Amino acid sequence: MEIGDLHFTYGNVAVFAIAAFLLAGVYSFIKQGIKIGALILLVLAGLAFAGGVVWL
Repeated sequence: MEIGDLHFTYGNVAVFAIAAFLLAGVYSFIKQGIKIGALILLVLAGLAFAGGVVWL
């Protein structure tokens, strides 16, 4: 799939899906009061999202 100059592949979509999954984990951890775990997951989600953007 191509939108302008962006080339979406199954790999890109998978990386963004992993980032979204990690963000859902952050929300869950915050609800449970696990702030350190939420911070770690937020960093991992940011890295996954950044990796997906760089991969485009």
